[in-house]
Amino acid sequence: MRILMLGNSFTFVNAMPDLLARLTGAEVVCHTRGGARLAEQLNPNTGLGARTQAALANEHWDYVVLQEMSHGPVTAPERFFASVSGLCAEIRANGAVPVLYATWAYRKGSARLAAKGWDYDEMAHRLSEAYRQAAQQNGALLAEVGQRFYELSGTRDLYAGDGVHPNEAGSRLAAETLAAVILQEKERHP
Repeated sequence: MRILMLGNSFTFVNAMPDLLARLTGAEVVCHTRGGARLAEQLNPNTGLGARTQAALANEHWDYVVLQEMSHGPVTAPERFFASVSGLCAEIRANGAVPVLYATWAYRKGSARLAAKGWDYDEMAHRLSEAYRQAAQQNGALLAEVGQRFYELSGTRDLYAGDGVHPNEAGSRLAAETLAAVILQEKERHP
């Protein structure tokens, strides 16, 4: 099994792709850059986009994981939905299954959350809703990592010191959530 992960630091921090590879037994390849948006993966005029476009055109993948920049689904929803739609069409043309890696709100009370002027619950719900809608519109699998963060926020520390990135436990939770969705789909469609 081969998995391509398209995203940014939320995807590669704490060696999360290695965790996903161990949990699924898959070869996991990442096309990531800190702060990257999914729109960049569609743009063949960027280094990241050129790599992704070539990989989707010339290599076989079983699953392709899509992760948008942390606040992108909230601050630029039209761009987010358009990027997911374009990438899902390319992923299906490749014969692969798209998986949306729904991320989390910034840590409750964090400086980044305050700087955006958002409430923790509001950011969490808006992210979750945007990813659900994108998954439904595109027939993509949905790994609700952000929802798991939200559910566990009162009992487990899943954030790095910046209140934005995951700590090792957060990356493990992300990898476990992605692996569960992928393996469940693989069982249904061997």
